[in-house]
Amino acid sequence: MAAPLSVLPSGLPAYPDPPVALAGLHAFRAALHACCPRRADALVDLADALLSTQGPVASLPRLSLEPAHRRGWGSLYAALACRRIDAERLRDLLAGCLLPADPLVFAVDVTTWPRCDAECSPERGLYYHPSRHSAGQPIVAGWAFQWIAQLGFVRDSWTAPVDARRLHPTDDTDHTAAVQVRALLARLPAGGPIPWFVFDAGYDSAQLSLELADAGVAVLVRLRSDRCFYADPPPRPPGAGGRPRRHGAKFAFADPATWPVPTTTHVATDDQYGTVTVQAWAGLHPKQHRHPGHGSGKPRPIVRGTILRVQVERIPAKTRPPKVLWLWWAGPAGCPLDLELAWRAYARRFDCEHTIRFCKQTLGWTTHVRATLSRPSGGPGWCWPATPSCVWPASWWPTSGWRGSGPARPASCRPTGSAGGFRACWPRSGRRPPRRNPLGAPPAGPRATDLAPPCATRRSRSPPRNPARSDPPPRRPPDRPTHPPPSPTSVDGRPTCPQG
Repeated sequence: MAAPLSVLPSGLPAYPDPPVALAGLHAFRAALHACCPRRADALVDLADALLSTQGPVASLPRLSLEPAHRRGWGSLYAALACRRIDAERLRDLLAGCLLPADPLVFAVDVTTWPRCDAECSPERGLYYHPSRHSAGQPIVAGWAFQWIAQLGFVRDSWTAPVDARRLHPTDDTDHTAAVQVRALLARLPAGGPIPWFVFDAGYDSAQLSLELADAGVAVLVRLRSDRCFYADPPPRPPGAGGRPRRHGAKFAFADPATWPVPTTTHVATDDQYGTVTVQAWAGLHPKQHRHPGHGSGKPRPIVRGTILRVQVERIPAKTRPPKVLWLWWAGPAGCPLDLELAWRAYARRFDCEHTIRFCKQTLGWTTHVRATLSRPSGGPGWCWPATPSCVWPASWWPTSGWRGSGPARPASCRPTGSAGGFRACWPRSGRRPPRRNPLGAPPAGPRATDLAPPCATRRSRSPPRNPARSDPPPRRPPDRPTHPPPSPTSVDGRPTCPQG
């Protein structure tokens, strides 16, 4: 299969593929193959087919027709049913493919795998869904997965997923997110800048800050517009009696009269959002209702952070007037707050939603449930081949076809357009050598002693019958003895004589 000398996206000049990128692609595929102790060849071929397919994945048999897939369609179902993936080793691989950034910014989000009609599917939960409703409420039944993806400040929709974990219906989302963050920090190189983690409004800002207080990370969480926070109480006058105050002046988002003078103000100009104004109030805390000592009678912990108010002049879509954005930021001691980085980091958080939609609609992450999966444990098995398929195009511009920024980006250079770039780079990335049995190993297939003698009739596929029941059961004796039929008689009762 001949490969062109360069990837030529529409409207972009030709540029050669650097050997470093191709060597990195070969090393990534070899490391991905090593993460699969069982059905490795079929799983890696599945990831290659996901990257090289044109358009949305409609079915697994159609995916097996891609040139990158060297096996039949039955191997896909067998790989997803009998696969074995070393998840920890795969997480190490994904963490080693992060893009260089200062600092590292990650987005954490939960997505739902709808299973509304699978009433017998175990471990289903009820989760929020933005477009599907049940009984008039935006709630669906299904499985929930929590993703962590690295964000970039280039104006595109590429992210680098590093972790995906299924949530049990009884799991605490904030606690699970803190566990995932600590596991990711153990894989990052030590001594680097403090990483940032961006969360949506569905997470508890104070609970996350409390659980990650000693982890050395900065937490940025969106807040609802009806929240209330409190400052520290004034010093207690000497000789005053009674219980000391724990909360000071109230800070209500909906009441500007309660806002004190901002601690810091930042004004910037952006070609998409116009004039951006960021105000910060430091040293505020909420009334904590969820904490480790809940129900023990102990005082509630005080979790302090910084409240950010972001006001933009316009939004890129220009379909509605912009709304005020409220954010919570908390970081370790000695970590300065960069207001420019804060508002831009949350603006790039929506790239994680584009990545999840790309996995669902283009890579067919939630398409083949009825055909391949019936248990919750099968969800991560189909999720892991799709996750590296998003990491590689985001990491290397020769396969994505576009790593630039600006309004002149061609329409064909989008996440779904990376298939052309990978098709061009895939033949030169190096093919895996076929696996061969070691010397002295028995030949594959049934043993010679197990072979049955040839027969002229076709063997039945039904299971063998029990030998004890092979003979027919004895017939039941009749209830009364049978008599021979009477001899024919004449009309007068005398036996007739045979004639002749």
